Amino acid sequence: MDEDLETLSRDELLAQIKKLRAAIRAHRDSTGQELCWHHPALWSLLPEQTAPQVAVPDWPQFMRGCVRYRQSLDEQLPDAPRTRGEFGG
Repeated sequence: MDEDLETLSRDELLAQIKKLRAAIRAHRDSTGQELCWHHPALWSLLPEQTAPQVAVPDWPQFMRGCVRYRQSLDEQLPDAPRTRGEFGG
């Protein structure tokens, strides 16, 4: 799957690493409502350009997943600042 890396020069590999690190940092630095979004820009950095086959949960299952995700943030980041900002605001 990653055979293309074998053909890259050292400079090309470094450029690829820097591009991937920048994308990972941008994703890592997402905050607030940005944490809940679909991230095709990140996936587009992979050499295989396939359309992701996303399965979208029905609303009740989706909302339970959102609640569980938010609970996991309380567990993993109990001291993170909280915001009351609404989506888009």
